[in-house]
Amino acid sequence: MFRFADPIYLYLLALIPVLALIRFLTYRNQKKRLRKFGDPKLLRQLMPDVSRFRPSVKFWILQGALALLIVMLARPQFGTKINNEKRVGIETIIAMDISNSMLAEDITPSRLDRSKMMVENLVDHFTNDKIGLIVFAGDAFVQLPITSDYVSAKMFLSSIDPSMMATQGTDIARAIDMATHSFTQEEGIGKAIIVITDGEDHEGGALEAAKAAKDAGMRVYVLGVGSPNGAPIPIPGTGDYMKDNTGNTVMSALNEDMCRQVAQAGGGAYIHVENNSAAQDQLDNELDKLAKKETTSTVYSEFDEQFQAVAILALLMLILEICIFDRRNPLLKRLSLFGSKKKAAATVALLLVALTASAQTDRQYIREGNKQFRVGDFAKAEVSYRKAVEKNPKNPQASFNLGNALMAQKKDSAAVQQFEQSARMETNPLRKSAAYHNMGVICQTHKMYDEAIEAYKNSLRLNPNDDETRYNLVLCKHLKKKQDDKNKQNQQNKDDKQNKDDKKDQNKDQNKDKDKKDDKQQEQQKPQMSKDNAEQLLNAAIQNEKMTQDKMKKQPQQPQRRNVLKNW
Repeated sequence: MFRFADPIYLYLLALIPVLALIRFLTYRNQKKRLRKFGDPKLLRQLMPDVSRFRPSVKFWILQGALALLIVMLARPQFGTKINNEKRVGIETIIAMDISNSMLAEDITPSRLDRSKMMVENLVDHFTNDKIGLIVFAGDAFVQLPITSDYVSAKMFLSSIDPSMMATQGTDIARAIDMATHSFTQEEGIGKAIIVITDGEDHEGGALEAAKAAKDAGMRVYVLGVGSPNGAPIPIPGTGDYMKDNTGNTVMSALNEDMCRQVAQAGGGAYIHVENNSAAQDQLDNELDKLAKKETTSTVYSEFDEQFQAVAILALLMLILEICIFDRRNPLLKRLSLFGSKKKAAATVALLLVALTASAQTDRQYIREGNKQFRVGDFAKAEVSYRKAVEKNPKNPQASFNLGNALMAQKKDSAAVQQFEQSARMETNPLRKSAAYHNMGVICQTHKMYDEAIEAYKNSLRLNPNDDETRYNLVLCKHLKKKQDDKNKQNQQNKDDKQNKDDKKDQNKDQNKDKDKKDDKQQEQQKPQMSKDNAEQLLNAAIQNEKMTQDKMKKQPQQPQRRNVLKNW
């Protein structure tokens, strides 16, 4: 594959026909002037050393050299570098039941949440394996095609909800049949189908589908989630339970017999999932028994600069032009002129090569950073990309790659800045779309769904065929809706609590007012004293006080008598 990194310089090729036109007009004027001196045939005989064709050849050689220099400025890139990353492991398709019965809470926190936790732990144990995800209820569809991208697997896993299925029920046969057609075409590698369900098979045909998968070289493992005793199915957001047509509460129980039969028909094992890690350990041991093989390699492509070959061709053409003389049979006296021309041409060529080499320094840093990024040395890759940005701040690829290196190191805020800078400078719509997509992924990771939705929309405007971006956009809208509903519920609960507190304070104030009113009523109910009675009491008190003062005046006049008490 061939391309130009800076195709805008190719517009300079318009100089070639302009110079050719100038050359044609000059040559015609020259012939007109020669005719004034005499007959052209006679003039050719008088100038035997002058060549008619050499000047034209020299001119077109210079034109070709100029065209090559312009092409060199446009930075031609050709071919790809292919690196194969070999993986040795197995292929696993997980078929998860997301019918309403999986909402039962006989397994903590619920059957569905417990299943998600098991799958996430299983993915964490994978290193070189491939994984795919199928969800089913009354129908089934592929949620995640088989891949070795574990980050995407966890992201898709978190978005699973029974509301995704328009048709309820449990069609295990359809899920197993879809899983058998979702593996790669590689032979000799262990292939496992893990069915996570509560065993309520409402459709039938599961045993036949499991046997067909076994005949095709696949193993079917069944993880039974739930309690055989049964549990009610809660209705999300209501606090109530599902009821049948007669008004009785629906009880969903684990059908262990059916799960064992399906696992036996598929050549695998049945594992009962409880509130412990025993099922996880047993599943890991079963998968370790499968045959492992080198899986499909991962291909990385990178364009290589080809300016060196163009520069060499341009230099050779300049040297050739110098070696061709305007006249036949040159004399030795022309050697001095030849030497001066040669030195000038060599100086110009070396200057162009030096300028081109300095202009490519940022590309060298990018290639060095790409090698470090592929081996997982993100810190060194960041340093190389920063050098490239420092060398050429207007290089959008350097900013984009720097954003990827920062994103791999969880430096999300700095990564977003680099992606924004790359999107502003980038002219290629696909690469610009990739920058917006990565910005959306970072915002989605931090649950900034509004920003993520806007970034994904910008990405899809530039690349409408990107299915991954379209899925992420739908997922963010779904998660945002759940977040808004949760915030609304929390706000409603807060308002209810506030109203309850206000009502309690209001009752308390009413009680206080009631107590004050009662005290006032009690004071009003006390017997009132008449005015005549009050005056009589006041006169009696004054008379009593007067008699007491008279006694105190008379008492010093009487002789004092002292009584002495003997102490026996």
